[in-house]
Amino acid sequence: MDEVVAALRACAEPTRLRILALAARGAFNVTEFTEILGQSQPRLSRHLRLLCEAGVLERLREGANAWFGLPPDSAPGHALARAVLRQLPETDSVLAADRRQSARVLAERARAATETFRKSGAEWDEMRALDLPAQAVEQALLQVLPENGVGRMLDIGTGTGRLLELLAPRVSSGVGVDASRAMLALARSRLARADLAHCAVRLADMYRLPLPDASFDLVVLQMVLHHAEDPASALAEAARVLRPGGRLVAIDLAPHQNEECLHRLAHRWPGFGEEQMRGLLQAAGTAPGATVAVPGTLEVRLWTAARLAVAESPAALDFAAS
Repeated sequence: MDEVVAALRACAEPTRLRILALAARGAFNVTEFTEILGQSQPRLSRHLRLLCEAGVLERLREGANAWFGLPPDSAPGHALARAVLRQLPETDSVLAADRRQSARVLAERARAATETFRKSGAEWDEMRALDLPAQAVEQALLQVLPENGVGRMLDIGTGTGRLLELLAPRVSSGVGVDASRAMLALARSRLARADLAHCAVRLADMYRLPLPDASFDLVVLQMVLHHAEDPASALAEAARVLRPGGRLVAIDLAPHQNEECLHRLAHRWPGFGEEQMRGLLQAAGTAPGATVAVPGTLEVRLWTAARLAVAESPAALDFAAS
């Protein structure tokens, strides 16, 4: 009871309620909060610290920056934060003004991130660069997943956050991880909508995910493994955070002879063969399921698998039924 009382006290202040309302729309850093709320950084830092200590706000360190958003749905403070937010009227003039200011800040964030990519020449949209059938791949992914009730999703190598946006209506919560801060800036801009507030992104190494065992119902790796130095380790780490019976979907290129991929786009692997990928999935502790091929200039395949329980044989699980 003492913890609940402390959390309620932390929320019971106008600026902190405004911070929570903004965090429900996506993650912001301290500088952005100062621009939106028009308050000094020391004052806002104190408010943020109190909310984080109460567990109704989550702080994620990313280089020199720290990002603040609502805690994940598995955290004790998530339900309380949502309960408090439900009491705030959408028509409140102060909150409406904050939303307008946040839209301006988010637009500037997206512009700066996009400009960074343009100047550096980074090829962040690999699907477009390779003329791959992105829409057909997305439709294939939607077809191999249930229409609702997917549960908690992890998108490894989230890039611009497109898969989180696509699957948001089907998942209870979504987390995207990427090793690129610039990518995460683009993803945060994409996800800064009220209907995507249950999705968030964070900086992470796919070989050492800062996430607990068996904490997700679905893990997706799209166009990630061909860049991996060690695909087996990446898949093993993905399987580690899956609950027993949870779904894993690896989307990547079939074997090809495209030299541009290996040189200009620095692919480590020229696609993956069927037996090769099934062997990797089995070694990771999953039971391979159906494979879906999407034809195009380069063929894209969706490999599906289900996480095995301890001492369970690969034949014991059927991906489609899990």
